Amino acid sequence: MLQIHNTTKQEIPEPSIERVLRLVMEMEGCRVESIVGVYCGNKMIQRINREFLDHDYPTDTITFPYSTGSDVDGEYYISLDVVKENAARFAVDVQQELLRVTIHSALHLIGYNDQTSEERTVMEEKEAFYLNRFAESTSSSSTNEEWR
Repeated sequence: MLQIHNTTKQEIPEPSIERVLRLVMEMEGCRVESIVGVYCGNKMIQRINREFLDHDYPTDTITFPYSTGSDVDGEYYISLDVVKENAARFAVDVQQELLRVTIHSALHLIGYNDQTSEERTVMEEKEAFYLNRFAESTSSSSTNEEWR
């Protein structure tokens, strides 16, 4: 079961989010047992960051994996505010940054970490790979969603 929740008034491209999550899971040899994705603002993610990680600032994503192995169970939170800030800072499309952070969250749910520079490199390579694969799979599609 895959659930996407948007706690903001901003619209998000839920079909693209679901497709990219399923793409990552399938290509990593995993099955979605139960994934809850919550798209929120800075206030909510800062509260979660403070409460669970003892960091008093907003961040792009916080992920809580509840399983190990190929049946993935967990939840993740993504701040749409930070996604927009990072898209502007890195001069990338907002929707691309949203999908990249969603992929990053999915990789954490599967068991990837980014604590060391080597782990970060692996995750960044996988993010780029899945963004490209997703773009290839949707380039012939007539539904090109926009999120700003």
